[in-house]
Amino acid sequence: MNEYVRNPRYCLQCDDGTILEYGAKDVHDSIHGEAFTVRAVKGWHCPKCGEIEFVDGDAERYSDALEAASEAYEKRRATEIKAIRKKLGLTQAEAGKLFGGGATAFSEYEHCKTEPHKSTVLLLRVLGRHPELLSELVEEPHPA
Repeated sequence: MNEYVRNPRYCLQCDDGTILEYGAKDVHDSIHGEAFTVRAVKGWHCPKCGEIEFVDGDAERYSDALEAASEAYEKRRATEIKAIRKKLGLTQAEAGKLFGGGATAFSEYEHCKTEPHKSTVLLLRVLGRHPELLSELVEEPHPA
């Protein structure tokens, strides 16, 4: 700690002279609304913005937790997409034709192989709450 007092580190993110604090702290974060905590993260912590200069391999622990939270979100979204599609009575191919992306798009969404466009997810959520609106999206044949 004497070295820290003699040679303080400053937050490069804040860039306003904020001195970093060395120690092990629990770090709380979220990705896509999926919260996670990494216990006792060692490093230089900014008390103002939360930036961390990791030490002793804790960057890898943090990265692993971030990846796990992201995977949990993707699985939850895939399950939600499949449930809404089934509620609407659509096959994967029908959903792909209606929402775009092709016949295999929904298979890829539902197996976490491809990320659907945000507008597709939002529209599916609306239809999940109001399935009666599906008929508004189905294309009617145009008169010749």
